[in-house]
Amino acid sequence: MSTDEKSRAEAVGANFDREMFLHVRERTRKAINDIAAGIRPGMPEEEAVTMAKQRLRAAEMLRGWQGLHVPFGPNTLKNFGQPSEPGVVLRDNDIFFIDIGPVWQKWEGDGGDTFVVGNDPEMLKAQRDVRELFRRVRAVWLAEGLSGTALYDFAAAEARVMGWELNLDMSGHRLADFPHAVLHKGALAQAAFTPSPGLWVLEIQIRHPDRPFSAFYEDLLLADDAA
Repeated sequence: MSTDEKSRAEAVGANFDREMFLHVRERTRKAINDIAAGIRPGMPEEEAVTMAKQRLRAAEMLRGWQGLHVPFGPNTLKNFGQPSEPGVVLRDNDIFFIDIGPVWQKWEGDGGDTFVVGNDPEMLKAQRDVRELFRRVRAVWLAEGLSGTALYDFAAAEARVMGWELNLDMSGHRLADFPHAVLHKGALAQAAFTPSPGLWVLEIQIRHPDRPFSAFYEDLLLADDAA
């Protein structure tokens, strides 16, 4: 990809402000943990979504550039944009993740994380490994300056080594002052250049090879902030 093509893919709008962008990232991570704290076994997924909207509204972050997702158990296998199967209730030993893309004032946030209730060892391992895989991909980006495409090739290979399957439909994207889609719509996995810090979201979703669940983690690629 030419320098001009990279410049176009990484353009920012008139309202871009790195400090505010990082502030919204912090608010987004806090909102994810606040939502997770309100989820308990026996809760239907639909109730969790309603609660999540209430907590985002209280944080002045309900408006979003994407939908709000709180899939439980087998619904964690759904790809982005696919509706959950209705009526799924969180079990005593279960897994769920939270994926939000709120807008606060003029700036976008995006974050996702996986949580486990109970003591299922493979679910707990998925929760640990999805964060570890994110760290490994970020580390190779910092050390070798790989392109977005090469980062996801690396992630897929590492996931297999760790015993998981990487979902390449969750392939990263730009983030910017709202709305980023006006500036760039392409996936990180399609970027044939080294992504610059603070502009791209790295999404990692790993699926269990046999059981019906997955784990998910996403955050900004930042040079000075480990996952």
